Amino acid sequence: MTSTTGTTPAAALGTWAWGDSGEVGDGYFGSQLTGAGLREIVEKAQSNGFTLWDTAVVYGMGRSETVLAQALKGYARSEYQLSTKFTPQIAGDGDDPVADMLEQSLDRLGTDYVDLYWIHNTADVARWTPRLIPLLQRGRIKQVGVSNHNLEEIALADQILGEAGFRVEAVQNHYSLLYRSSERAGILEHCREHDVRFFSYMVLEQGALTGRYHPDRPLPEGSSRAAVYNDILPQLQALTDRMAAIGEARGASAAGVATAWAIAKGTTPIIGVTKASHLDGLVRAHGIELAEEDIAELEALADAAGVDTRGSWEHER
Repeated sequence: MTSTTGTTPAAALGTWAWGDSGEVGDGYFGSQLTGAGLREIVEKAQSNGFTLWDTAVVYGMGRSETVLAQALKGYARSEYQLSTKFTPQIAGDGDDPVADMLEQSLDRLGTDYVDLYWIHNTADVARWTPRLIPLLQRGRIKQVGVSNHNLEEIALADQILGEAGFRVEAVQNHYSLLYRSSERAGILEHCREHDVRFFSYMVLEQGALTGRYHPDRPLPEGSSRAAVYNDILPQLQALTDRMAAIGEARGASAAGVATAWAIAKGTTPIIGVTKASHLDGLVRAHGIELAEEDIAELEALADAAGVDTRGSWEHER
């Protein structure tokens, strides 16, 4: 992906958790985020070359887009790239729901275009994809990506856009050491062959692969991720211990190793950032080069864990 800022950074920054309402007990991660804290994240990210921000309407139903725009205030539009999404499942009933949702996003983001606009989840590829073409022609969106699509759906979307001289420029799917369905389904190979950027989200499995958590130190109770991951932490112990050991030898954390793995696989990880210190780890991860035997060992340990972290919103690849 190119834009006024050049090529895509090695990692994109995810703002799903920025959609928290700020009310105690209502945070995705069991924490509260402040405007000052988010501004600190932005300043550190921008100064380290991490300038691609990924958000969506459904992240707090617009709140993530709004607070991201506030945190980016003062930066020239050419200094950062914006990635947001059309979600068919919440489409309105107007004449052009795609354009309507985009305009609302542009208003919240305080801009007149987005660098990368995604069809968030599959519903009816033939129905929604053509709606993107006029938006591309008018420059309201620079490039189109598809998220949570299987190989057949990616190909159909690409065919539809191709008839107007455009194409699917990016794919965004859940991809981690614990969940490699896009690799097994041939989607990564398709992206390599067609020079399509693959963005991997949930690389850290919402913290379960950071090495910070284990059976005696579970994820924060009351957060949605605790309900998903705490029961499988014992099965992940061998993997996260090995990730921590590999990281320690390279001056990085287990999370850095998980991120470095995703980069080594040819993907652009989308890393959720809720603290400025997360950027330090991301900078270190970018500098890690994993040997082929490291990658093979980690994948074998992940397979041996025998867990399925497919999200409720995902269909089989």
